[in-house]
Amino acid sequence: MSEILFISTASRLLGMHPQTLRKYERLGLVRPDRTVGSMRLYSTEQIERLRFIKHLVDECGINLAGVRHLLAVADAVQRLRPLAGGDALSRRGGHRRLLRELEHLSELVGLP
Repeated sequence: MSEILFISTASRLLGMHPQTLRKYERLGLVRPDRTVGSMRLYSTEQIERLRFIKHLVDECGINLAGVRHLLAVADAVQRLRPLAGGDALSRRGGHRRLLRELEHLSELVGLP
């Protein structure tokens, strides 16, 4: 089971200001779940994504537009992984889905 953290705990754990986490959400870099009262909830996967974003910004010097682009490429690669197995290609529509994802990835990285 995945651990769920409120924004205050997540920001402390990551060494980031809560406003930074809100900004990243506004930019679409992370999408925390919400409670009924609209409090942000961060899963373990989202915390890892935020750590990756922090690494790209702080240690690699990449601006947020670049981070957004890199995350889009990483997300496309994640969607491709399960399609790369022989089993997935033999399922109905698997080949078309793989081609769509490859085209999307090509567009993201600027290939013709």
